[in-house]
Amino acid sequence: MSSRFASDSGLTRRMLVTMFLLGLLYVVFVGVLIALGAQAVTVLLIAVVVLLVQYFLSDRIALFAMGGREVSPQQAPELHGMIDRLCAMADMPKPRVAIADSDVPNAFATGRNQKKSVVCVTTGILRRLEPQELEGVLAHELSHVAHRDVAVMTIASFLGILAGLMTRVALYSGLGSRRGNGQGGLPIGLIIMLVSVVVYAVSFLLTRALSRYRELAADRAGALLTQRPSAMASALVKISGDMARIPTRDLREAEPFNAFYFAPALAPGATMAALFSTHPPLDRRLDQLSKISAQLGRG
Repeated sequence: MSSRFASDSGLTRRMLVTMFLLGLLYVVFVGVLIALGAQAVTVLLIAVVVLLVQYFLSDRIALFAMGGREVSPQQAPELHGMIDRLCAMADMPKPRVAIADSDVPNAFATGRNQKKSVVCVTTGILRRLEPQELEGVLAHELSHVAHRDVAVMTIASFLGILAGLMTRVALYSGLGSRRGNGQGGLPIGLIIMLVSVVVYAVSFLLTRALSRYRELAADRAGALLTQRPSAMASALVKISGDMARIPTRDLREAEPFNAFYFAPALAPGATMAALFSTHPPLDRRLDQLSKISAQLGRG
């Protein structure tokens, strides 16, 4: 389904290259497993089942895990009104709306397509942001919905799931069987485990890079839709600054869901190298929004 969200050809090219590399890695990995005589079919079927569950139930799983509850227009009229306006501007179906009772200021969108999507905000972000700032955050999340980012990232993570399963199979099935008739050579299980670990590491880095590209694309599309990039920048600065005042226990509980969030929740002392982060550095996001402001001729 189309929408009026702006695209970015440079980011799109980088995302396509990353997806191509992930696909190539998958083909090579499965080929190696088959060549080694591994029971790849069984593991592949398990990985496909996991992928399908994530793909079709992503909205329900995410809401349940994060304690979100759907709210009606009567329960949250201002929030619904804002999403109504943004959806009309973007020419897209309205997703379900939810609120999570958490002091961590954040928001997320999930669902495999526009008709099966939900946008959830925390009570913490509702208390902290001004209406224009919240609108910028919601525009970012609606861009994820319009561009089916959840579906893309779910599919992209499939290779990592498969490699992780193969590593466990190699570990728990024993590493003693050898190539040929047991006459010398490295144990097949050990070879499979080593190949799986390498594939998992490479796919992990590629998936994280893809996630960062999609976050930048969502920032850009949301800022251009609202025509107020400075409001999104203000929201980013405010949320990132307020994270330092959130109890460490709450931040650690939120960290597993960083890939979904508008801004990552990091506990004090936590450092994440750029290669491992699901989101671009704050400075990178603010720099892009500043350039968009200059292009639009406004702050």
